[in-house]
Formats: sequence, structure tokens, C-alpha cells
Amino acid sequence: MKRLLSLTLFLGALLLAGCHQAGATRSADAHDHQIELGVQAWTFNRGTFAEAVDKTAALGIRYIQAYPRQKIGGGIDGTMVPSMDAATRARVLALLKAKGVTLTSFGVVRAENEDEWRQIFSFAQAMGLRDIACEPPKAKWGEIFPVLDRLSRDYGVAVTIHNHPNPHNPPADVVAALAPYGKHMGFCGDTGHWARSGFDPVDCLRAAEGRLISLHFKDLTEIARPAHDVPWGTGASNAAGQLAELRRQGFRGIVYVEYEHRTPQLEAEVARSVEFFRRTEKASDADLIAGRVPPPGFSRDTRELNQRGAGAESARWAPAAPLFAPDLSNAEFKPGSWAWENGDLIAKGGGDLWTRESYGNFAVHLEFKTSAGGNSGLFLRCDDTVNWLHHAIEVQILQGEADDDKHLAGAIFDCLAPARKTGIVPDRWHRLTAICRANRITVIIDGDTVTEMNLDQWKTAGRNPDGSANKFETAYRDMARSGRIGLQYHGSPISFRNLAVERL
Repeated sequence: MKRLLSLTLFLGALLLAGCHQAGATRSADAHDHQIELGVQAWTFNRGTFAEAVDKTAALGIRYIQAYPRQKIGGGIDGTMVPSMDAATRARVLALLKAKGVTLTSFGVVRAENEDEWRQIFSFAQAMGLRDIACEPPKAKWGEIFPVLDRLSRDYGVAVTIHNHPNPHNPPADVVAALAPYGKHMGFCGDTGHWARSGFDPVDCLRAAEGRLISLHFKDLTEIARPAHDVPWGTGASNAAGQLAELRRQGFRGIVYVEYEHRTPQLEAEVARSVEFFRRTEKASDADLIAGRVPPPGFSRDTRELNQRGAGAESARWAPAAPLFAPDLSNAEFKPGSWAWENGDLIAKGGGDLWTRESYGNFAVHLEFKTSAGGNSGLFLRCDDTVNWLHHAIEVQILQGEADDDKHLAGAIFDCLAPARKTGIVPDRWHRLTAICRANRITVIIDGDTVTEMNLDQWKTAGRNPDGSANKFETAYRDMARSGRIGLQYHGSPISFRNLAVERL
């Protein structure tokens, strides 16, 4: 029972989605882009600015946006305010240089008159900032925007308009108000606050096209006011879609991590967000748009488990479900022929084991162990368990060599040999994943894709596309696209564990 509990915990942690190892290597249609990553110091607002700089550097990020009135720390008195004296500014810049971090922006700032705005711009110029982020009240845009425009050009510092949720100014309204001004005035769009206001962040980015200078980038639990931050790629805000839209626009600015959720796992969740961003850098546009880039802890590769404290909830990525119940109540088999022993599902002899439920598009994961010369199989989409030979797709499990490569481990039995041989070691656990999506079957053993099959190429019963014979009375093109999953007992010892399935 202890091993069964371990299995349950494993399956609760294993999260599946996206294509196998999506984002691990740059796809052919992934293009170079200039989206930079930064940190808004508010992410670490429970500490000093110096501590925020340390944590930014530890994440491997070069840029930081400061916010007003955070204690400086690091042996420097005072707070981050435009009125800081020249000596303090010099010490802050030295602190940043020592950590390899550049202060690029300051905000969100407000001012009551032109003199106060001028002080902000003078500070920004002295600190070498790219821009300031501000949020003038909409009722005063007509009065304040001309001042910001003039000061921006005078000091060579861009102006970015931020958006809090109450009241919310739709991006189209800001774009219209900025129309008389040059590209030095634009958005510091907060994608989380757009979501909290009930707007799709991707739609808002599209509406702000041509005016995006920087972003406070977020992924939230829902598109609603009570939502809070979650690691990028796991929320309802479609982080991958946001990045794909920025690519489409040719965005060349900084997206700042601004993680506002006061979670005990703050640093771990921010690190997961950064890792997700790094994965998207290597992914194709198509994979981003389709949501196939897995956040850390979400993968079809059973080696990658959810990190401790990361949680299992996700608006976009569902956790795996156990393939078989602890009492095998959802399985069909001859009594006594299969049993759980210390968390391992062991064939006792006397027949195969089938799910009672049918699956169409799915990914099934398991680990298997067999003896020297052991022979077994994983059945997919079987619609007749009595006459299973002609009504199921079999992924071969075999220890050792075979006279026909189409009978090797990972083969689609008697139909398609694996692209590479896998050394199945007797009495050692090996990982196997089979993905069924429409006419495509993919087999992955120990993290390597060994077989990819297009069922539609098998057009003739008893015949493979290369002209060789197979034993099946039904052409694979014509086999059912939904059916039961089965484990084969072929007369030799076979054990399985960590069996999980996800519908796609």
C-alpha cells in the first residue's frame, strides 16, 4: 500500500500537455526576435531594491524597472525617488553595475504639475533610463500628454502609459489619444490588469499594436477581477499567445515580470515563469499559437515532474489521470491474471488486461520491466477485445533482438520498425509514452522518439506501404480511431508502474 500511495502522488504530480518536449529545440519556423526580459522590482516589494537587484541577477535577467519609494538597501540610505541626490544616484548605479543589472525604467509615477514631471524626467535622464511608466487620469490626458510629449523629447526619455484595472482605459482609447504624438509615447501595458478588467490580453496587445514600448507581463488564474498571478504558461491569460502576438508585431522592447501574488513560493514561481519564457524563445510560432510549449513541470516526458511547491492546478494544462484504479475496478481481465504488488502492476498469467473505457486522441505513459527475452505489448484503440489481433494497434515491448525489425521494442508490431533500436535491459524499468492523435501515432522510449506512424499510409489489409506483408485483416487506415487501451501478457514476466493517460 505504501507503493500505491507513492504511485498516486506521482500521478498527481505528473502533468501532461503540448507536444513531446515542445520548445526544447528551435523549430524550423521559429524566427529570431528581440523580446527582452526584465523584472519590475515590485515583484520583490517585501525587500529592498538592492535585494530585488540580487534576485534579478540570480534569475539571469539583465534589466530591472524600479518603482517609487522602495527602500534602496545594500548599505545605501533612502528610497527610490526622483528627488534623490547625485551622490545617492551614483551609489545606486554602482550597485547595479556590480550585479550586472541595468535600470531601464521607473514607474508607475504620477505628478501634480509640470515641475514635478520635469524632476522625474531629469532623474530618468541622469540614471540612463529608457522610459518612465506613468498613468495620468483620463480626464487630464488632453492637459498632461502635451507636457509629457515635450519633456520626453527634451530629455530623450520615452513615456509609457500604464493601465490599472479601476478605472480601466481600453487600449484603443489610449492609442487614439496618443495619435498626435511620436513613437516616444506609447504603452507600458499591464497584461494582468487587462485580464482583471475582463479583457483578453492577446486582444489588448493587438489593439495596442504600434504603441507598445514595454509590458508588465502576467498570467492569471482567470479573466476576472479576483484573479492572481500563476507561473507563466499555466494560467488563463494565454501567456504563449501573448508572446506569439508580440512576435507577430516585431516587438523589440522589454517584458517585465511583475508577480503580485503573495505566495510563499514566490521565488520558485517567478523562476518557473522565467524558464517558460526561455522555452518559448526556442519554440516555433505555430507551437506558441497552439499552446504546445510546456511550462516547467508539464510535459509528455515522464522524467519531468512538477516542482515541489508548484501546485498541480492549471487553467491550460490538465494533470494526468491514473490509467487503472488501485482495485482494477476500471479494468477487464480474467480473475487472478493481473494484480498490484507494492505499486507494480504484474501479469500473473492467463490473458491480457484492458481498460473498460475507450480513448480516441490521447497520450498514455507507463514504465515497464521485463526479463531477458521478455515479450509484451501496449494495445491502442482496440474496438474488439475478443478478436483483438485484427482490431488493435500494438506497440511492441521486447527485450533483445528480433528476426524482423518490425518486432523490435517500440515498433508498431508487424507494420513499422522503430527509427532506432532501444537497448531494453532485463529487469530494469524503462519509460514508454504512446501518443495517438487522429491518424498519427508517436512512440517515445526513455525520452527518445523512436517511432512515428501515419496510419493513412496503410491502405491495404495484410500489406505495408513498403510492400511487405503483415498479419492484419484490417488495413490500419480503416481501424477504429477510438477504442480501449490494453496490456499484453505474452507468456513471459512483465510488470508495469506509473501508468497515466490524458485525453488530447
